[in-house]
Order: sequence, then structure tokens, then C-alpha cells
Amino acid sequence: MKSIINQNTRTYAWVVVALLWIVGMLNYMDRQMLSTMRESIMVDITQLESAANFGRLMAVFLWVYGIMSPFSGIVGDRMSRKWVIVIALFVWSFVTFMMGYATTFGQLYALRGIMGVSEALYMPAALSLIADYHRERTRSLAIGINMTGIYFGQAIGGFGASLAMMWGWHGTFHTLGIIGMIYSAILIFMLHDFPKHIVAVETEEKKNVPVFKGLAMLMANVSFWIILFYFCVPSVPGWAAKNWLPSLFSSSLGIGMETAGPIATISIAVSSFAGVLIGGFISDRWVIRNVKGRIYTVSIGLLMMVPALLCIGYGTSLAAVVLGAVLFGLGFGFFDANNMPILCQFVSSRNRATAYGMMNMCSVFAGAAVTDLLGKSMDTGNLGRDFALLSVLVAFTVILILVCLRPKTVDKKFHTAL
Repeated sequence: MKSIINQNTRTYAWVVVALLWIVGMLNYMDRQMLSTMRESIMVDITQLESAANFGRLMAVFLWVYGIMSPFSGIVGDRMSRKWVIVIALFVWSFVTFMMGYATTFGQLYALRGIMGVSEALYMPAALSLIADYHRERTRSLAIGINMTGIYFGQAIGGFGASLAMMWGWHGTFHTLGIIGMIYSAILIFMLHDFPKHIVAVETEEKKNVPVFKGLAMLMANVSFWIILFYFCVPSVPGWAAKNWLPSLFSSSLGIGMETAGPIATISIAVSSFAGVLIGGFISDRWVIRNVKGRIYTVSIGLLMMVPALLCIGYGTSLAAVVLGAVLFGLGFGFFDANNMPILCQFVSSRNRATAYGMMNMCSVFAGAAVTDLLGKSMDTGNLGRDFALLSVLVAFTVILILVCLRPKTVDKKFHTAL
């Protein structure tokens, strides 16, 4: 594989995307499937009969994941990204395997927290590695293709209950854990770091560069704060759709959750899948002609989300809410494919994992806050209205990035300051 890196980096750049596509799928599959397996597990662990306990079990992952994200980004910038990814995959797969042996709520809770640590390590390192291997002509498309693995993993995770019926919940955790551990061993031989990153890490080690220097440089970068806000605001309706859209569809259309759930999740997933590919393709070509091409592409995606949220919030017919969901997913795909590529225009490659870790933390915490807020809206009968109001935040974000984000280059080089 070394010869491929030296002689044909363009080919190996796509090998990296393919390898990490599978890791991203495993990442989201392992974290998602627990949400559908409650009934199977609570036969043996009766504490899960309490919805409050199950909520705590799901929440501990998000809190740990959010808290760890900035530190995970720093690790991704200071160490071999290959080994960060390999170790993270092995650990969360081993945790998944061990969950099959859990006999108490406390054991599940502790393992779920450890999973939050290990999975937080993955995304900043993976996206910054892909961004290093892909330049302006393919970067957004490569990130978009990688994101489809995440969507696929979410979809498979939704079949956790079905797998538990076939294999038992113990066997499901054991099987998926073993698959992940085996794949981590395969990556040791097939995944390689971007050469310039290794040189930079070794240079900083020799010079004893302070661990938090990259974080301090980010804090002084005004453009990064704008990107941080831009990343969080569309993530808020994204989390809202993930957690509350089936409930909204059920109440607004007067249909059962067994029907509303698939309609909501499938319409969002399929359109998002298309959105990251289309948005990535458009962005990579637009940025060659105009340095703000990626920002314009994202703006189009966010503008799609404005009428989408209004249709979702106020729609009373199946056609209206499905149209809103499809338009939302398409726009969110444009957004998802271009976050790291836009970051690359303002932050050097030596600090991109740290920057993405910060963005991940803020996104998760914003998602936790909006999930709680919309739960209260559901109780008062205002869920649709509050979904629609999120469109105001998205519209403001479009104005902000068009006015304030003014990139000077397609790719901030790693040897330059932030």
C-alpha cells in the first residue's frame, strides 16, 4: 500500500474514503441500535422498564461525546490519525461486544459512557484525514460520500430490534462487536496517514509545542467563531428532526407511530443521501471558479431548509409534510457535505481536527437543549409551531455567512498561521 501512496496519491485518496465509509457506518450503527432494543434488553435488565432510566442511558452517551469532542480533536491533530481511528474503532467495538455480557443497568450505563469517549475520537480525525487527501476538486464530494456511510449506519441501527429477535440482544452485541474489532485489525494494514501530517506531528514533538496552542489559535480566529455558529444553527433543526419528527408526523397527520416513524426517517435519510452527493458535486466545481463557491452551495442548502421547516411545522396533509421532509433532507445534505471543506478555507490542516471537535461539542449540546425544549412543546401542543420557528434561525445564518465569511483561499495551507 505504501507504493500506492507514493506513486498514485489520487487513487489512494479514494481508498481512504472507502475504508472510512465502513468505519462511519459501524460508528453510527453501534450507537443507534440500542435505541430500538429496549424491549428485548429489559426482559433481563428490569431497570430499563423505567423510561427515565432508558433516557439516562441514551443521554450519557451524548453528554460524554459532547464533552470529549474538543479533546478528541486535539488528539487528532497531535497524533497519528490512522492510530486514533484504529484504536477508537477497536475500543467502541469491544464495548459493544461487552454490552452483550451486561447484567445490570449500571454496567450498561458505564459501557455506554465509554462508547461516548471512543466514538468522539473518530469523526474529527476521519474528516481531517479525508480533507488532507482530497483537494478543492474532490473534497466536498469525498466528505459527502463518507457521510452516506453514516446515514447507512443509522438506518441499519434502526433494525436493532429485528436483529435482537433473530440473534437475541446478547448475540447482536457480540456479533457487531466482533465485526468492528476484526475491521480495526484490517485498517492497521490498509489505512495510512497523510505524510505531511506525520512530519508536522514529529516536528511539534521535537519543539515541545504546547498541547493547547492550536485551541488558543482557534479562539483568536474570528472566522472560526462564525463557522462555529453556522455549524450549530442548522444542527439544531437536524437534531429536532432526528428526535421529534416521527412524533410530529403522528400528531399532525393523525396516524400511528408505526406509520409515522418510517415515513419520517426514510424521507429524511434518502433525501439527505442525495443531498450530500449533489451538494458535494456542485461545491467542488463552483469553488474552482469562485473561492466562495462552497459558501454559496451551503447557502442554497440552508435556503431549502427554510420552506421545509414551515411545511413540516404547519403541514396537515401527507403530501405537505413529506415534501417538507424531503426538502429538509436535501438541504441538510448540502450542509453536511461542505462543513469540513469550508473549515479548510479558514483553518490550517494542523488544527482542523481540533476545530471540528469544538464544532461537534457545540452541536451535540445544542441538540440536547432543543430536544428538551421540543419535548415541552409537544406537551403543550406547540411542536409544529416551534419547528416552523426554527426556520428564522436558519434564514439568519444564511445572511451571516454570506456577509461575514470571506475566504481568501480554497485551502488554508498547513504551514501558515490560522
